[in-house]
Amino acid sequence: MANKSTVCILDDEPIVGDRLKPEMEDDGYEVEVFTDSASAIQRLAERCFDIFITDLKMEGVDGMGFLEKVKEYCPRSEVIIITGYATIETARESFVRGAYDFIAKPFRIGEIRDAVKKARRRVRRNNKRGRSRRERHA
Repeated sequence: MANKSTVCILDDEPIVGDRLKPEMEDDGYEVEVFTDSASAIQRLAERCFDIFITDLKMEGVDGMGFLEKVKEYCPRSEVIIITGYATIETARESFVRGAYDFIAKPFRIGEIRDAVKKARRRVRRNNKRGRSRRERHA
């Protein structure tokens, strides 16, 4: 499939990536999985993924810090926060910092699939607008 959408999954619990990666690949996405934020940030410096799915609570840089890095390096990418520590305050903070969605664990695969599908539409729309602006100013 040409022009595959890309997904980066960051969660310190390997089972999350083990569960999500094959589901996302079955849906046609190119997927990379990381279990520590340092490795994911290193990869982020090399490549912007269309969609990032990140846990909130992790050693080192947490999900909020990773969200900020994504928005700094890849402003057109969308970020979905997943967490076992969902509160109104953390959800609000994640949206203020630019998260696309906030999903509590335990989640259903369908919830993630729906969020990723909607995020992909937004990324494509934003990329199309960005190209159009660049082309007009060329």
